[in-house]
Amino acid sequence: MPFSVQLYQAIDELDPKTKKVFLALLGEVDGHLNRVVTREDFRDLKRIVESLAVSTKELAAAQQRTEARVGELAEAQKRTETQIQALVEAQKRTETRLEQLAEAQQQTEARLVELAEAQKRTEARLEQLAEAQRRLEERVEQLAEAQRRLEERVEQLAEAQRRTEERVEQLAEAQKRTEARLEQLAEAQRRLGERVDQLTEAQSRTEARIEALAEAQKKTETELKKLVQEHRKTREQLGGLAHTVGYRLEDEAFKVLPALLKQDMGVEVQGKLKRDFLEIGPDRYLEVNIWGSGIRDTAQYVILGEAKTQLKKKDVDDFLEKARQVANLVPKDQIRLLVTYQASPPVQKYARDKGVALYFSYDF
Repeated sequence: MPFSVQLYQAIDELDPKTKKVFLALLGEVDGHLNRVVTREDFRDLKRIVESLAVSTKELAAAQQRTEARVGELAEAQKRTETQIQALVEAQKRTETRLEQLAEAQQQTEARLVELAEAQKRTEARLEQLAEAQRRLEERVEQLAEAQRRLEERVEQLAEAQRRTEERVEQLAEAQKRTEARLEQLAEAQRRLGERVDQLTEAQSRTEARIEALAEAQKKTETELKKLVQEHRKTREQLGGLAHTVGYRLEDEAFKVLPALLKQDMGVEVQGKLKRDFLEIGPDRYLEVNIWGSGIRDTAQYVILGEAKTQLKKKDVDDFLEKARQVANLVPKDQIRLLVTYQASPPVQKYARDKGVALYFSYDF
């Protein structure tokens, strides 16, 4: 039984394998129809074949789209393989770089450990240096205090030296008069020489006089040695006297200052004023000449003072430095005062400008 041209055209568009299958199928159908065919069957078969033709065209179109898609997929696969190869190379380079970084990290960590140890040693050394600096500062403070006392002593010695120089000047003047007298004796000796008749007697007297002068010279030398020894003793006594004078001034101040502070500042002294030593460190003490406490309008104060026989600007500065040290030990408001026999007007103004009350011995 012949089939339609459309069916054959649709079959012809199929791929060879599918086309072969459809041709075989049509052959079987044709043989079957040749054996038993009715009109109704033929109509049914026609409808089936027409439907099959439509399906075949759709399959052919789908096949073409599939082949196109497969081509695209093949091309994409090639690009994917190329990218994968590039990624593999990049991964290898990354792994190599990571190994290098890991090695560098290990070296860095080892270096950091070394730096941490060095830092510990540096900190320990710095701690040692800080302790040495603290001891040095304490020693310098002690030397500064000793220097201050030495300067006071030198001032006293300078005064004693001035008086000694005046005495020596007097001795030198006496020596000049002695030399003038000897010159007169020499002139008399010359005149005696002219008196030949009296030479023997005059010579005897001259020798006796010279002997007396020699003896007097020995006595003078002995007296000078004694004078030197007495001068040394005098200096030692002056040192003790300076302390005694200072203590005497402080003792007088202890008696009168409570009333003066009440009168001048409205400060009521609590207890007694006294000399004291404040501990500023292990086996280290700060000497305070005048020390006590007071109250004014319910406010508590510490009373801090010093006594100087002759007040100088440096004494004021030293006292202010001591006051700052005391403030670190006893954090209370301070009433600062200085007691002296005398002070020049500039020193008085300087002390008062620094907030230091000034009292003279005649105020007592």
